[in-house]
Amino acid sequence: MEKWYGAAGVCIDDRKRLLMVKQGLPEEKKLWSIPSGGIEKGESPEECCIREIKEETGYEAEIAKSLYVKEGSTFGVQVEVHYFLLEILGGFANIQDPDNLIYEIGWKTVEELQELELSFPEDREVLLDYIQKYGRKEIKK
Repeated sequence: MEKWYGAAGVCIDDRKRLLMVKQGLPEEKKLWSIPSGGIEKGESPEECCIREIKEETGYEAEIAKSLYVKEGSTFGVQVEVHYFLLEILGGFANIQDPDNLIYEIGWKTVEELQELELSFPEDREVLLDYIQKYGRKEIKK
């Protein structure tokens, strides 16, 4: 079975809001997720995560902490996605996605995250937990 490798970035600001993007193919319903994407040849999961944040949101970021690796099967493909906690260094909201799959960028509150239609609904609880754990200025590494 084919295996797809990716990386996803969890960015939480000091107001306990999560950086998210609304995405989908042109013919699909647009759903929310954290910035993420596939690892390119010769790229580490960390490099992929930093690149995807820049492309999908316009923000410059650095890895603060490795969170976990999600493994499973989606649409008949085995997936392995590395999740990282990121700190925003600069930049501003600006979609630069070469795949043209991103339609909106937003900082979402806990209340909004509980109601949003997600691309990966199985991530909702873990993302809510991360907001509570890391939603402050200083991140314990």
